[in-house]
Amino acid sequence: MNDHDLDAVFAQARALAPADNGAAERFLVGHRQRRAQQRTRRTGWVGALLASAAAVAGLTVLRPTPELPASAAYGAYQSAWGDGW
Repeated sequence: MNDHDLDAVFAQARALAPADNGAAERFLVGHRQRRAQQRTRRTGWVGALLASAAAVAGLTVLRPTPELPASAAYGAYQSAWGDGW
C-alpha cells in the first residue's frame, strides 16, 4: 500500500456518513438517560438520608432524657459545698 492509498483510506474514515450521525445521536440519547437515572438515584438517597436524620433528631428531642445516676465525684463535690450551690 502506498501513501496515496493510505491518504484515501484516512480521508474515507474521516468523512461522516448518515449512519455515523444516527449512531452519535443514539449514543447521546442513551448517555442523557443514564445521567438522568443517576441523578434520580442520587436525589433519592439524599432525600432518604435527610429524612432519616430528621427522624433521629426528632426522636432524640421528643424522648425524655433518662435520669442519670450521680457519679461519686459529683456526690463528693455536692457534700463539700452543700445542697445550695
